Amino acid sequence: MITIIGGLVAWGWTFTQAKVYQANSSGIVALSTSGDIGSTSVGDSLAKSKAVTYVGLGESRAVAQLVITNLGLKTSPEALVGNVTVTNVLNTPTLKVSAKAATAEGAKSLADAWITGISQQITLIETGQTSTNSDSVGQGGEIRLVPVESAVVPAAPIFPDVKLSTGVGLLIGLIAGLIYAFVRNLLDLRIRTADAIEKEFDLSVVGTLPRDKSLSDDKRILAAIGDTPDGNKNGHEGFALAEALRELRTNLQFMNVDDPPRIIVITSPMPNDGKSTVTANLAVTLAAAGQRVIVVDGDLRKPSVITAFGLIAGVGITDLLIGKAEIQDVLQPWGNTGNLLVLGAGSIPPNPSELLGSQGMKVLLRELSKDALVLVDAPPLLPVTDGAILAARADGAIIVVSAGKTNVDELRKSVTNIAKANGTTLGIVLNRVPTKGALGRSYGYYRGSYYGADSKTKFSATRASRPEFETEISNVVPIRTGTGSR
Repeated sequence: MITIIGGLVAWGWTFTQAKVYQANSSGIVALSTSGDIGSTSVGDSLAKSKAVTYVGLGESRAVAQLVITNLGLKTSPEALVGNVTVTNVLNTPTLKVSAKAATAEGAKSLADAWITGISQQITLIETGQTSTNSDSVGQGGEIRLVPVESAVVPAAPIFPDVKLSTGVGLLIGLIAGLIYAFVRNLLDLRIRTADAIEKEFDLSVVGTLPRDKSLSDDKRILAAIGDTPDGNKNGHEGFALAEALRELRTNLQFMNVDDPPRIIVITSPMPNDGKSTVTANLAVTLAAAGQRVIVVDGDLRKPSVITAFGLIAGVGITDLLIGKAEIQDVLQPWGNTGNLLVLGAGSIPPNPSELLGSQGMKVLLRELSKDALVLVDAPPLLPVTDGAILAARADGAIIVVSAGKTNVDELRKSVTNIAKANGTTLGIVLNRVPTKGALGRSYGYYRGSYYGADSKTKFSATRASRPEFETEISNVVPIRTGTGSR
């Protein structure tokens, strides 16, 4: 785009410039001799020598004044000299005049008049005359300049050169575009790939979720979860996200096998990174695999979990913490599996941070985690401290970053905020990865094929603190937990 703009600007610039035409004429220095061979040879050498010395004479104010007089021009000799160039053709007695003017006819007239003016000035010098009258000049003298080639009317201006200017503009635009792209890439700290995260931070990317156009603020639950592609109403992109969520589920279930986290806070650096949508769909994915899950809306400032699940807003966490309700009264079931319960935020309190950091909140989360995996949808980490406070009350936090939006500094500060609150970052989820282009090539497999039932390897395992669950063991990544960057 910058290249095209450069070309267009250069092309348009040519139409704003005054046109310049150039015409050429020439003359030969001649020396009158007796006609014998010796005299002719000497005369030729002298003519060549004189031609060289006449170059400076040809660009003098005296010649310019003669031309002004002959053509009746209204300009100064100094200004006119700047429009004319006189050269000597090497090893010849020929003088060449190149004259520039605003019109083609003007350039031709000036070139012819300049040769005549040089001839007149040479005659004045060589004969010792002082008059500049054109009728008296040129009558005698052994050395003279004879006009040889008259100027022709130029067909096109030499300036501006539209093709050359446009080409230069395109080249400058191309170079500027390359420099811009290089600088932008150098200064662009936005996170686009999982490799970029793991290279910069001592943390694992536990999930990479593709962008899905079927999801919106009004529809956050993916219908394809648990379905096969034949039953997927959202198309192949919905299936790609469903498969990515299953991989995330698998990675979470293998996180710290000896002491698996029971309370996981899901947060993000900034608003609109998709953390609430990830929380809701991960919960549905876990429930579909037989895992008992409780989703807690820990955002007491802008709660959205109840809306995402399409449940009834009302009493919730705040009511439990101030003793106005019991747990069994506020948990709402969702779906047909019976494995998913949702705890809303309740009334919005004036002191969210104090409530979330209270001992009562810690006890509540531990109570909920006795019989289920608890996923807490927390506020973003950078605008408020609520997310970091909740992370300290949980077994760890998962940070959702939006591909192409979240930058490295935002993620680094988010990890630092959790660490300062004595919390643990369990891993990163890279969300909204493009399904097309270089960053989305890995999802092409999902658009063209899928894991059929005969290609799945499943197993069942029983844990002391969990019900039986069935999971896929493909695409499991080792989990590293940490609090800092490399």
